[in-house]
Amino acid sequence: MNLKYRKTIIAGNWKMNKTLSETRAYAEALKPQLGKHKWCEVVLCVPAVNIPGAVKLFKDTRLAIGGENCHYEASGAFTGEVTVEMLKEVGAKYVIIGHSERRQYYNETDLTVNKKVHAALEAGLRPIVCVGESLEQRELDVTEELITYQVKIALAGLTESQVRRVVIAYEPIWAIGTGKTATAEQAGAVCSHIRGVIRKLYGARVARAVTIQYGGSMNAKNAAELLAQPDIDGGLIGGASLKPDDFMAIINAANQEA
Repeated sequence: MNLKYRKTIIAGNWKMNKTLSETRAYAEALKPQLGKHKWCEVVLCVPAVNIPGAVKLFKDTRLAIGGENCHYEASGAFTGEVTVEMLKEVGAKYVIIGHSERRQYYNETDLTVNKKVHAALEAGLRPIVCVGESLEQRELDVTEELITYQVKIALAGLTESQVRRVVIAYEPIWAIGTGKTATAEQAGAVCSHIRGVIRKLYGARVARAVTIQYGGSMNAKNAAELLAQPDIDGGLIGGASLKPDDFMAIINAANQEA
């Protein structure tokens, strides 16, 4: 973390988990533990049907609610999709874009990621843009080339002020939901590379301002070590965010002056 230049953001990604009643129980368990979390911002990205309820449940806290996906069009014949304006109107502040599961199962591409980033920013939402390599790609030693390609396309056409509002989440695909985690040094090296790509595109000031998260199975036990890396500014948390105590432990790991 580098608190001098940017905010640390701990974001939960619930994926396809929790009903509204389960969300209510979760809020009752988490809210008493939430302090001012001075050093970090806390976000929960929940299923779209739970967003209005989650916004109400956490309205008296500083925790922000986000969506897990969006469409890049403002309206149209896209059955089952959600627009950025729909998310904004029900109180979402963030939206995850380009998660590997969206890419794998729903044909998300780097070009559609870019379109969604533009749509989210124009609506006033902060996009959390996911990038990452498979185990095969890592073993072929093309991680940096792939990440460079993903970041460049995701940010294509954005102004400097827009890039400052983008959050990049490095999620090695081989570490998502597998229990495997990149070492702190491996994760830190890729996040540093991402910042370097942004520096070449937009200059040092913009690069210093962008929050870069690690999202490969960060948990209560490894969060502090990962967050100690200078270019890891938070986490996009999957399974651990479903348990209030575990999620709070990660928040606490980020909630310290570095």
